[in-house]
This record gives sequence, structure tokens and C-alpha cells, in this order.
Amino acid sequence: MRAEETTLEDVKLIQLPKVMNPAGNITAINGGLDLPFEVNRVYYLYDIPGGQDRGGHAHKALHQLLVAASGSFSILLKDGRASKEFNLKRPYEGLLLPPGLWRELRDFSSGSICLVLASHPYSEVDYIREFKEFKEFKKFL
Repeated sequence: MRAEETTLEDVKLIQLPKVMNPAGNITAINGGLDLPFEVNRVYYLYDIPGGQDRGGHAHKALHQLLVAASGSFSILLKDGRASKEFNLKRPYEGLLLPPGLWRELRDFSSGSICLVLASHPYSEVDYIREFKEFKEFKKFL
């Protein structure tokens, strides 16, 4: 499927493997096994001031898995026709985001960490940073 054709139906909230232990739990994520893509970049957002939003962009080719490694936050997604909001608050749940969706991260709790596993290294040309350009990319006028 091309990114221009992606809809909110293509987003998946998944349960990640969780190994429980009295000394503490562990979740390991294997690209290509637990994810439908190989992981080529890992980054995380942290120390986000209360009321601050992140994101506000779309990707042309990048697939991502977002995880609330600590705390919680919300993700507002738009496909050009509809919008849907997800709340991440468990370190063993992840939101699989295909390319071609506008995303806004908001409502970060104090001390929250957003872990992102990405299918490609950073590339500025993959970003769509203006919503008007996103709508043109999606061919919705």
C-alpha cells in the first residue's frame, strides 16, 4: 500500500512480549519478528514540559512503533478524512504507525518517555511538516 492510500484502519495497537519476573519485568522487541519492519533507528522523547505538544507532521515512507516507556501520552492521528486519538500508558503496548498519517503527540504526563522504533534512519525529505501539504499529498482537497 502506498502512503497516500493509508487510512486510520491501518494503525494497530499491539501487545508487546512481556516476560514477568519478581525482580522486574522485561519487554524485548525484535524488528522483523515482533514488528512488520526492520528497526533502523531508535530514539526517545523525554523531559517534555507540561502542555507541550510534539509531532505535528507526517512521513512519506517511515514506519514507526511508539511506546510509552514511562508515563503516558496521547497521539492524535489524521488520515485526511478522519481523526482518531490513542492513549499510550503501558510499556508493553505499542502503536504501529504506517507512513502517510498526520500525527500529533500531546498530554504528556510528568516524567513520561516516548520510545520510537523506526524503519529508516532520519531523513528530512521524508517529513511533511505542513498540514496543507499533507492534504495535497493525500489528494484530499
